[in-house]
Amino acid sequence: MTVPIRYRFAVNVVPRAGILDPQGRAVEGSLVHLGLAGISEIRVGRRVELTVEADTEDDARRTVDRLAGELLANPLIEAYAIELLGAIAPLAEAGR
Repeated sequence: MTVPIRYRFAVNVVPRAGILDPQGRAVEGSLVHLGLAGISEIRVGRRVELTVEADTEDDARRTVDRLAGELLANPLIEAYAIELLGAIAPLAEAGR
């Protein structure tokens, strides 16, 4: 019997290239007031962190990919990237 492992992920969601990003433009507009130069192409998105229990990292990643594609991001205007933050071994394994 396989004991599920807990995987910690982050899903980073940003507007797709070519999609208007008013928050990114507002940040760019404020750079002058801060005296900062050399910064461009700012895209403002969001980050969602979550933990998934699964038998393998691939199984956990498929679950996160489905969640991101169907709920966390609007695929018409947003792109997302999944980042594995770490895995937590089951208690029985962690004690060895």
